[in-house]
Amino acid sequence: MKKEMARCGLACFLCSENTHCSGCHADDCAGAQWCEVRKCCMEKGYSHCYKCDLAETCQKGILANLKPHVFTLFAKRYGENEWIACLERNRQNGIVYHRNGIRGDYDDCKNREELMKLIREGKHNGS
Repeated sequence: MKKEMARCGLACFLCSENTHCSGCHADDCAGAQWCEVRKCCMEKGYSHCYKCDLAETCQKGILANLKPHVFTLFAKRYGENEWIACLERNRQNGIVYHRNGIRGDYDDCKNREELMKLIREGKHNGS
């Protein structure tokens, strides 16, 4: 899978599930019927949530969770290419996206600022 961001901000290129997932941009997306974020983006004509003016405050669907919401905010503030570069650098430096399922280091952050710092600098607050 090419380096790609899901519409909601999740990192498709780091996902351990991507061997059987064609992604939310594909016509055969597994969440096509139920994913609020996918439906919203398609209705508004956006490829990703971060392109929407409401991205800062939207809590629709999976965006109610810290990781996809902050990933979306990061892409809005710094751009998708910077988001990919930071996550790839973090991966190379041992920051884990998924560990034994879908939780990893990014899920250990307690708030928006801590997660932004982890993406940007590759360190948790206090580390």
